[in-house]
This record gives sequence, C-alpha cells and structure tokens, in this order.
Amino acid sequence: MLPDKRMSGATADVVNTSAEARALAQPPLVVLEPLRDLLDELDIGVGPVTAQPLGDGHSNVTYLLRRGEDRAVLRRPPRPPYAPSAHDVLREASIMNATRAVGLPVPRVLAMVDNPTALGVPFVLLEHVVGYAISNTVPMALASPADGQRMGQALVDTLADVHAVDMADPPLSQIGRPTGYLGRQLRRFSRIWQDVATREIADLDHVTAWLQEHQPPEGESTLVHGDYRLGNALFAPESPAQLVAILDWEMATIGDPLADLGYLCATWAEPDDEPNPMLALSAATRGPGFPRRADLRERYAQRTGRSTSGLAWYKILALWKAAIFLEASYRRYRTGTTTDLYFASLSDGIPQLAMAARAMTARACRFG
Repeated sequence: MLPDKRMSGATADVVNTSAEARALAQPPLVVLEPLRDLLDELDIGVGPVTAQPLGDGHSNVTYLLRRGEDRAVLRRPPRPPYAPSAHDVLREASIMNATRAVGLPVPRVLAMVDNPTALGVPFVLLEHVVGYAISNTVPMALASPADGQRMGQALVDTLADVHAVDMADPPLSQIGRPTGYLGRQLRRFSRIWQDVATREIADLDHVTAWLQEHQPPEGESTLVHGDYRLGNALFAPESPAQLVAILDWEMATIGDPLADLGYLCATWAEPDDEPNPMLALSAATRGPGFPRRADLRERYAQRTGRSTSGLAWYKILALWKAAIFLEASYRRYRTGTTTDLYFASLSDGIPQLAMAARAMTARACRFG
C-alpha cells in the first residue's frame, strides 16, 4: 500500500514499479522499486519502502523514505518545464558534502545518482535529520517567546559562520567565480524572466532598471547560500531551540554576503507587514519573541564586523529574484506539471512581489 499517492489528471506522484510509471501520461516523482534496490545497496532498512512529501519546499522535490525503523530523504528535480541550469541536485549535493566537511550543519549525503534510469532524472539520497522546519506556525515544543528569539539569533549566527568559510581551496573554490557576482545575478535573472514570463509586469520592469542603475560597487566575496531563510533551517524538536541543519543549497555559490542577509530580511515577516508570497514562507516570525529585521541586521553586523549599509538594494534584489523564479513555478502550474496550490496563488502573488519591490525602491531613494 502506498502511503502517499496523489493523482493529477492521468499521472501519480508515487508508484511502485517502473512498469506502472511507463503507463502514466506524465512521469511520477517517485518509483519505489528501484529506490528499494538502492537502499539495499546502502544497507538502509529492510522490507517495503514508503514515500511521503517532506517540508514546504516548492523548488526541488523532497520525499521522506521510510523502511522499517530507518529513514532517508530523496531529493530530485520537479517535473519539467523549468529554467535552464535550475534544479541541479547533483551540484547541490557536492556543495553539501563540501560544506559539511568544513563544519557547517548540513545533512550527510548518502548517494548521488546520475543515471536517470530509476526515476527519469538524477537524484540524491540524504540522511534524515530529526527536526522542525518552520514556516507558517511554530510547533508547541518551541512556541515560547524565548525560543522564537533563539531561533532568529541562531539563524544569524549560522549565516555568519557560512560567510566565514575559507573559500581558498577546492572544492568550494570551484563552485563560483569570486568577482562579478551582482552583475551576473542581474543578467542571469533577466534572461530567466525572458524565458519564463507568462505576462508583462510593469512594476518588475521598473525594478529591473532600478537595480541596474543602483548596483553597488563590488566588495568582498564569500560562500553564499542563495536561499537563506527560516524555512530552510531545521531546529531540534525540544526547547531550548537549537539549529541542527541548513537545507536547500541548490543556489549556493561564491558571491556578495549581503545578498544572503538581504534575502533573509526580505523573507522575514513582521506583524504589520502586507502579505506577499515570500513573507508567507516565514509567517511564523510574526509571532511573539521573534526578532525584528533590524535586530537580525544588527546581530549580523556585530558577529561579522561587516558593514550592512546599503542593505535595501539587496532586499530589493531578493524580491526581484523571487518574483522571477516564482514566475517559472507559476508557468509550471499553468502547464499542468504541478498541482501545488502555492503556485496557483502566484497569479496574484507575483505582481504583489513586484509592487512591494517597487515600493522599496522609492523608499531607498528617499532615505538612502
């Protein structure tokens, strides 16, 4: 019996065998039989395998595999179409190996499978780290205001550790180029918009021009996570709150560290904020005890000794990039390759993001 078999038209997300997969109009996301064989090779569990969607991620697909008392995590790309160079889970796994080796809290990679025979795409298996990924609500075990404060502080302190990693030697020195990061981001996401746009959004065009006109001068380069937010961290399931893993290294590279801080702040909801799709991913931070964005910024500056002046540009960059990569997801929803209701909400949500980013450009020009 399958634990999670969700139908979408003439397809299913999880099937037992390759023969069942071939009979579907669209390929499934998980085929249990070849995964069982791989788990046998890795000596993980005994008996049948079940698969259950894991986390609130909306990019790469993540499933919890259960086999007896053992657990593993499957991570694979979504169904196409998606932007070129996106969803490279093998590159992500290589970065996770390297960052774990230098002491960052990263899940252990159990297997990297380049052969697409089993699932039709490359995929990786990761260790299952026990913990809470927090987005909309806080679990009761961590619901005290003191734990909310600890979680915000732990996120900033771990980000400071990410940005302190020595990038001089391979393999980390090879994951990106040490110069030109911001310009490459602007060019890359402008090209992605041209490829994935389903409509014209004047506010987004305005923000594109503003970012290009006000691009900061090049500064130092560090390891950059690229998607650093509350929902991409795991916290141990008991108080006091303790960060046990940073997830989703798909967009990691070498670049400007303020891009990560700007992204964290842009996705950090405060009680009086107007809703948008990125703040919805961290709605829990509206609750009691969680630091404000200004507190995150101040703690980061204290921990790193790094100036955070001009952070508004990086927060606007984060919203702009989010609008563009979420448009790619919205395009997938419109073509029927996903039924994710979060993607359905992006019909209005992406223009909201663009409008919020444009409003931030006006404030940045007014206050510097």
